[in-house]
Amino acid sequence: MPTQEATAKNSKFEMVLHSAMELPGIKINRESFLRKELSRYFEDKVIEKAIETNPAQAGISVKNLEQIAKACINYETAKVTAISAVTGIPGGLAMAAFIPADIAQFFGHIVRVLQKLAYLYGWQEIFHCDKEGLDDETSVQLTLFIGVMFGVNAANAVIAKIAKSMAIQAEKTLARKALTQGAIYPIVKKIAKLIGIRMTRGIFAKSVGKIIPLLGAGVSGVITFVGFRPMAKQLQRYLATLPMANVDLYKKPHDNDGNNDIIDIDFSDIVIEDINDFGETDE
Repeated sequence: MPTQEATAKNSKFEMVLHSAMELPGIKINRESFLRKELSRYFEDKVIEKAIETNPAQAGISVKNLEQIAKACINYETAKVTAISAVTGIPGGLAMAAFIPADIAQFFGHIVRVLQKLAYLYGWQEIFHCDKEGLDDETSVQLTLFIGVMFGVNAANAVIAKIAKSMAIQAEKTLARKALTQGAIYPIVKKIAKLIGIRMTRGIFAKSVGKIIPLLGAGVSGVITFVGFRPMAKQLQRYLATLPMANVDLYKKPHDNDGNNDIIDIDFSDIVIEDINDFGETDE
């Protein structure tokens, strides 16, 4: 059975994620983003195919996308670092009012950059444009991507399985259908718990920096910079290895039985890490 501490950390991550989603400008429209970024390098017919299918299927290689991905990471890193430095200025006891906003901003930019990277490397729209708030499928997908950024191996494994099916079936809504499978929810809950544990350590480090008045601004900014950028780079490198980012894959015929309403991905062999960052057993 989960301990109260583990449950609290799991809930903390979910609370922070929902808080981040309340910030303005968090959702990235896939079509607008791809059109804007790809227009600098590719002709219109390539861009239209990338939007209709995905960049790899339009013939855009991982190498071609690397410069765009790097620019996206640099932009979001600069923004979140500047915000973190500003919220670190008060220091002392006043820091308590700024820590929640700082963490929400951090995760808000995590969500922004993961959307950009996902769209570049073949994933479809993450958010329902006609829905407010955070539905279950979107929450699961965000948790998996963030799990990769936090180094949770189980998140990599789940995404790899979904990505393989997406590449083979080439069906736009497959990811969302796969995320509704009952077997995935217990796995995602444990991934969220591990993120919460690792996130808690990060929040503590940021809080210590902010205790120091004025100097806390620089410390907070540096901690954010050295935390955010490697996480984004880790996700980028992982997404670049998945089938949907492989141009060669789309040059081969795919076996597709035409029944896209039934999505059956076996998650039974996913192994969840059972030791957290503090050496405690995750039971």
